Amino acid sequence: MSRLRLIQGAADGSQPAGGSETLADAEALDAYSRTVTSVAELLRGSVANLRVGRRTRRGRAEGGGSAVVITPDGYMLTSAHVVDGTDGKGYSEFPDGRSFGIEVVGTDPLSDLAVLRAEVGNLEPAELGDADALQVGQLVVAIGSPLGFHGSVTAGVVSALGRALPTRSRSAVRLVENVIQTDAALNPGNSGGALADGLGRVVGVNTAVAGIGLGLAVPINDATRRIVAQLMGEGRVRRAFIGIVGGARPLPPRFASQNGGTAVEIVEVVEGSPAARAGLRPEDLIVAVDGRPMSDVGELQRLMVAESIGRPLRARVIRGARAFTTEIVPVELDT
Repeated sequence: MSRLRLIQGAADGSQPAGGSETLADAEALDAYSRTVTSVAELLRGSVANLRVGRRTRRGRAEGGGSAVVITPDGYMLTSAHVVDGTDGKGYSEFPDGRSFGIEVVGTDPLSDLAVLRAEVGNLEPAELGDADALQVGQLVVAIGSPLGFHGSVTAGVVSALGRALPTRSRSAVRLVENVIQTDAALNPGNSGGALADGLGRVVGVNTAVAGIGLGLAVPINDATRRIVAQLMGEGRVRRAFIGIVGGARPLPPRFASQNGGTAVEIVEVVEGSPAARAGLRPEDLIVAVDGRPMSDVGELQRLMVAESIGRPLRARVIRGARAFTTEIVPVELDT
């Protein structure tokens, strides 16, 4: 009996006065449960189970994933890899039993985002949030169709922010920046589904299961909103290309005081590319472009937007003991 009281009560075997600690724990659990429940109720009708077909060597195979409704007239957001290799058509199924045909409007493998449109209007759009406002430890709720079980809900926290997800399209390689890491349980089929904050705003599109208790989501922020808008309007995303492979490197001491601590070191220059025509070489350090410091590849990548295509960019470069300025004219990236 004394052992039982010791486990249930305090370290000395006494019971908490009036059960107040037990009550506080119950209230905290209820508050957590109410938050997750409210998010689920708010979003389950806006997250669809996708069924798409692919041609394989053995014939036609069916695959699946999830998608989030973003407009009442049927536009939906999903992961590009969910619809990669399909004939551009499929079906969306909602938890209330409704099923509609869908068509791929546009895909962007370099952000792992795609926009679809259902063959019907009057859908329930989810509210899009801002992943840039997230904090590590914040509650998030994932809704999708793991293993085909649509309308499934899991919850967890933001485990980390600022992760990078490598993507590829043909010969082009890109890092999706500021990817959200969460411990909310994700499984195959969750890709394309919603990652929402405690107010039910979609802050990410679930994209990958990196391990047990480690899921990744493409953030919803200003950059991805622009990508979604381009996919809805043009069916593709236009990006600039200068033709280098590089990485961050500390500057030599004699230049560090004037230019900051790091720059982008060129590892490889693509033959015939704008960078090659500008005279850039491996081991050159790009310190700044158009007056903006280039502390890492992400800074340079953020300049490679449609507006930079054909526009001369002035690059400050360090080569050995010499600093000079050159002009790079980006071309459109072929994806």
